[in-house]
Amino acid sequence: MTQTSEENLGRIRAVLIETSHPGNIGAAARALKTMGLSRLELVAPRRRPDAETLARAAGADDLIERAGIHDDLDSALAGCRLVIGASARLRSIEWPVLDPAEATGRLLAEAAHGEVAMLFGRESSGLTNAELSRCHYLVHIPTNPEFSSLNLAAAVQVLAYELRRHALVGRLSEHVDERPDLADAADLEGLHGHLAATMRAVGFGDIEQSRTLQIRLRRLFNRARPDRTEINILRGILSAAQGRKRPGRDDPAPTEPAPTAKDTTCSDD
Repeated sequence: MTQTSEENLGRIRAVLIETSHPGNIGAAARALKTMGLSRLELVAPRRRPDAETLARAAGADDLIERAGIHDDLDSALAGCRLVIGASARLRSIEWPVLDPAEATGRLLAEAAHGEVAMLFGRESSGLTNAELSRCHYLVHIPTNPEFSSLNLAAAVQVLAYELRRHALVGRLSEHVDERPDLADAADLEGLHGHLAATMRAVGFGDIEQSRTLQIRLRRLFNRARPDRTEINILRGILSAAQGRKRPGRDDPAPTEPAPTAKDTTCSDD
């Protein structure tokens, strides 16, 4: 494995949302370390890492000690230019879906240009639709349809293995956006909050009641992958529509939190 490949692996973070069992955190850390990955971020774990976490980590204690513990997903995804979420089953809402080889190839290739993340949901209920909408793509592990239950750590292991396999052969995805100034997760959330506030201000429907509209708008911008200059242009237009003058072209306009649409009827492991 080349030094560049190792550096790319170092920019890939695994983000676990509201993990219910501390042992699963340790098992996930072990899965990551065996494949040369070192970044673990925890979003509002039900129980903080403890002795059982370290026991299940089986020597990956350093990943547990360095793991970030975040109150919200915004913090865990800070600075990420590409986010791919793991889904145990295909969704009723259309979203770009990749297989593990495609997903990890893109993650590793994009990691050459900045931080990226793979996102894992709760053991019992997976990712909500609001969390899904933060992802550029979903990755679906094709399990046995008659018994598709996949443990959280096992899912982490599958994707970690695929990442290492790509790194070892040095074969990167051709489907990579190499622009260094791509909008990151925080930039996109700022845009969506500003867009929602503007739509309310101009009386464009009832965005709080339109889950499908929110999802479609997020899907549109995830697909377009705007850069920071484009985000600033769009937000300038939104500010003008609201009747506000911005003090400077590159100054962010005030935002309101983007409305969320939680739907936990679809579960992931």
